[in-house]
Amino acid sequence: MGKPKKRLGKGAYEDELFRLQAELVKVQEWVRAEGARIVVVFEGRDAAGKGGAIKRITQYLNPRVARIAALPAPSERQRGQWYFQRYVEQLPARGEIVLLDRSWYNRAGVERVLGFCTAEEHARFLHQCPIFERLLVEDGILLRKYWFSVSDAEQQRRFRGRIDDPMRRWKLSTTDLESITHWEDYSRAKDEMMVHTDIPEAPWYVVEGDVKKEARLNMMAHLLSTIPYAEVEYPPIEVPDRPPSTGYQRPPRDEASYVPDHVATLLG
Repeated sequence: MGKPKKRLGKGAYEDELFRLQAELVKVQEWVRAEGARIVVVFEGRDAAGKGGAIKRITQYLNPRVARIAALPAPSERQRGQWYFQRYVEQLPARGEIVLLDRSWYNRAGVERVLGFCTAEEHARFLHQCPIFERLLVEDGILLRKYWFSVSDAEQQRRFRGRIDDPMRRWKLSTTDLESITHWEDYSRAKDEMMVHTDIPEAPWYVVEGDVKKEARLNMMAHLLSTIPYAEVEYPPIEVPDRPPSTGYQRPPRDEASYVPDHVATLLG
C-alpha cells in the first residue's frame, strides 16, 4: 500500500483560492473589454460539489457580468418546445459569463434514468447535442464542460450530513435520495452521454470531487488555463475632493424609521 496522499492545509487552500479568484476577476474584465462570451457547464452526481465550486467562482465577480443559471423543471409550454430552446434563452450576450448549474444534460441523466423522457427523445438528444454545441463554439462562445465525480461512499456521507444540518437540509430533495437506488443506472447513462458528447470542439473535463476543496481549486485552475485572457489596463482612478457645503441640513433623525440596534443586545 502506498503512502496516503498529502492534503492541502486550510491556510494554503485559502491562499490559493484567493489567488485564483483574483485571476477570475481579471477574466471578467477581459470578457467585458473584449465582448467575449463564456458558458461553463457544471454537471455530476447529486452532492458532488458543483454548487460549492460555483459559489467560490462567483464570490468576487460582478453579477451583471457573471450569471448563474439553475433552471427549474420545464413548464407545460416549455415541454412543447424544442428541447434546447429554454437553454438558448440563457446563453450570454457580448461581455457575459453564464455558469450553468446543471444544463441541457438533464436529458442524458435524471430524465433518462427516472423516465422523464422517452427513449426516442433521449436518442434525439444524443444526436442533436454535439451539433448544438458545435454551433455555439462556431459562433465564438467559449464552452467549457465539467463533470464532478464523487464516490458512492462520499455521496452517502454528504447526504447524511445534509439531513443532520438544518442550514443545508434544503439541498436534499426526494430526487437526490432516489439517486442512491439508481447509482449504476446513472453510471451507465453518464458513460453513454460521454461517448456521444465528448467532442473535440467541446470536450468533457472530469473533476475528482471526493475532496471538495481540492476539487474546487483543480477546476478553477483548469478553467483559467483554457481561457485566453489578458489583464486589462485601465487608467488610474482618483477620488475627487468633496465640494464645499451649500447649506444642506439633514432632517431630524426621529422623522425616519431606523433599524433597531440588535448588536447592542449582544454586547450586554
